[in-house]
Amino acid sequence: MHYGLQNMFYKYIWSANWWNQGEKDAAASHIDLRCQKRDSAAFQALISSDRDEFLLTVGEDAILGKSGPIKIVRCEIETDAPCEVEVKLIGLIEDDDRTLKSDVLLEDRHAYVQKRKIQPLWIELHAGESAAAGTYGGKVKFYAHSMFEDEVLERELTFSLTIGDRVLPDPREYSFYLDLWQHNCNIARKYNVAYWSDAHFAILDSYLHSLGQLGQKALTLIVSEEPWCGQRSFIDAEPSDLNEYSIVPVVKRRSGEFAYDFSRLDRYVELGEKHGIREELETFGLINVWEHEEEGFGSIVQSYPDAIRVRYYDEAAGSYRFIRDKNDLAAYVQALERHFIEKGWIGRVRVVADEPEDFDLFAKRMACLREMAPAFQYKAAIHQSEFIRKGVQGIVDYVPILDCAAGEFEQLMQVRSEAKGRMMYYVCCVPDKPNTFLSSPAIESRVIPWLAERLQMDGFLRWNYTVWPDNPLEKLSYRPSLWKAGDTNFVYPGKGGRPLLSLRYKWLQRGIRDFEYMQLLKRSGLEEHVEQALQRIFKFDHPAQLCPGSGKTAEQLYSFHPEDYDRLYM
Repeated sequence: MHYGLQNMFYKYIWSANWWNQGEKDAAASHIDLRCQKRDSAAFQALISSDRDEFLLTVGEDAILGKSGPIKIVRCEIETDAPCEVEVKLIGLIEDDDRTLKSDVLLEDRHAYVQKRKIQPLWIELHAGESAAAGTYGGKVKFYAHSMFEDEVLERELTFSLTIGDRVLPDPREYSFYLDLWQHNCNIARKYNVAYWSDAHFAILDSYLHSLGQLGQKALTLIVSEEPWCGQRSFIDAEPSDLNEYSIVPVVKRRSGEFAYDFSRLDRYVELGEKHGIREELETFGLINVWEHEEEGFGSIVQSYPDAIRVRYYDEAAGSYRFIRDKNDLAAYVQALERHFIEKGWIGRVRVVADEPEDFDLFAKRMACLREMAPAFQYKAAIHQSEFIRKGVQGIVDYVPILDCAAGEFEQLMQVRSEAKGRMMYYVCCVPDKPNTFLSSPAIESRVIPWLAERLQMDGFLRWNYTVWPDNPLEKLSYRPSLWKAGDTNFVYPGKGGRPLLSLRYKWLQRGIRDFEYMQLLKRSGLEEHVEQALQRIFKFDHPAQLCPGSGKTAEQLYSFHPEDYDRLYM
């Protein structure tokens, strides 16, 4: 048997059973950890056997092998640190290249491990606000037995944890502006519950909690049908259901008047507020709606330059129809605006344009919408800097793709100095680096918030949180020529309506907490320490070197060594 420790950024890749793989990977017998208060420190324990299958358990329940006698190994954590200890089995997910990579944090308490395969464990120590600063010790103990034998302590590894005397803010007070879009109909489908039913909202409660723990700022509201054309799943040989539908039911009364039910929208906003997600109501489906005319995703409102699709139930006809008259569309948009104003939310609303391409057409669409509802403010996720340079009246928040943010850094800083809103950056299926794919180096999820600090951005946006293909735990790879595995999610659908977090989620969270610690240091007059940390991490002379055209490798752009990042806390 092989037992050893690795840092939290270890990523196990399993594609072949080398006789000494476990011995090579699980080398350390001791590890030193650091964290602040209201923070955590994590590492991994690795277990493998060269000879036989075994059963690994992280629980205290009695357990025997389902197929008869088998070696059973139990992991137990012992520490005097004033922390809550979390231990989870790490599951493997198949990448596009058919290799299995560690990513999902499982709720299972035991796993069968075949010979020459490593089973990683995630071990995290959570220090609360009242935890006493100091250095503490800990042990990772492995007990073994078979059938009704007494357990025997087979191996003991050690760790230390130093808790600093600074207190990180509560996640709902994070300054890092995180915007991970929610695709809530996809969540409902994975649990086979009706859209916006009580069962759906109970599940969303768990998912919004997981987002709130990252410091998520924006709540996604989809107010028309199919703003992304089902992510164009019709192009795929084996399509997955990626369709998203409006949260607002609309009825046309027998009198001819339209009625709009905002109760579901209100309930979702209140649920988000419960989890601290209260900065922004990002509203999709009102501008720059995706089109694909030949597949039926075209504009249906007469004499209107956008493809807004509002479904309603016609009481007189007894059937569902779609708004096709511009005046009826205007009435709906104005009702939305009026509702946001009456609820006192209008200042938080951002009508989002996702990657507009034609500047003149986009300006025309903006003009029409602003005439209908002048109180709305706008946010644009853009992949062409032209939209920032020319300027469009009404856009408050700009979110350029990383290549644009890096390649035109000086121009964006000028815009930033003049703009009244936020400026973030985003990555999606591009660029290759840094990114949060299953194939991305683990450290890149941590780099994301550091890069926001380096580029003087407010935060980070990504289109994914739960845009799963139909069976993500069985086959995450989907449309690999465009979307690398992991492009679509940070969590997985777990049992009982709860998400299974991923290593990529945890690595991003670590980077966000690094960002928050930097802000604490700067407020304490230690800007020089933060600047030294940034210089240690980033190796480029100018942000433009982050662009693919520079020819720079990831290793030439930022550090791959976790200890370089950890020195921030020393």
